[in-house]
Amino acid sequence: MTTQPPPDGARAPDPEARGLPLVIVLLGLTVVSGIIDAVSYLGLGHVFTANMTGNVVVLGFAAAGAPGFTVTHTAASLAAFLLGAVAGGRVAARFGGGSRRAWARGTLAAEAVLVGASAAIAHAAPGARGTAYALIVLTAFAMGLRNATVRKLGVPDLTTTVLTMTLTGLASDSRAGGGSGRRSPRRTAAVVAMLAGAVLGAWLVVRGHLATALLIAAAATGVLAVATSGRE
Repeated sequence: MTTQPPPDGARAPDPEARGLPLVIVLLGLTVVSGIIDAVSYLGLGHVFTANMTGNVVVLGFAAAGAPGFTVTHTAASLAAFLLGAVAGGRVAARFGGGSRRAWARGTLAAEAVLVGASAAIAHAAPGARGTAYALIVLTAFAMGLRNATVRKLGVPDLTTTVLTMTLTGLASDSRAGGGSGRRSPRRTAAVVAMLAGAVLGAWLVVRGHLATALLIAAAATGVLAVATSGRE
């Protein structure tokens, strides 16, 4: 069966445009980041596995001997995140010049598998000696892989894991700050998405459902991986 060419003057459908716009997908991933950091900070010994800015500060707390913080947990998170970012950079160098949609889907699918594996471990061995380290390494590696990908995608104001510059832009570029406020809706949505994920993750963790929180994060990422397009 042969494919008929489009009529004269008509454009062939753009395969990169099929699916959810990247802006929507990245907002969804921001919700996931809130869940992941709620799980790691509240359930894995006061360590972040998505927000590395906070993690560097936490490492300083731990190094100074502040109670409740662990150098080894935080160092493991930082190391795994950096390894994930290296892997994400290599994937971007290899596949970033081709289909944006296929590249984004592949890396998000890998993130979903890693977070899903952490959910399985948390469910199967919640009190085992090495469970906390396994969850820290798997989720931090996944977040490093994602952050490298998001950075290469270059969608403005949507880093998915940190909000400092988003909040700065929201205030400084607002009408009150002398700007146009053109990107305020996107920036506000990113803040709300992170907050929503943190609320959901914290609600589950404090009720003893850490594995469920990770499963929700993995499932959400998997859905976004399947649904994403290559366009903003």
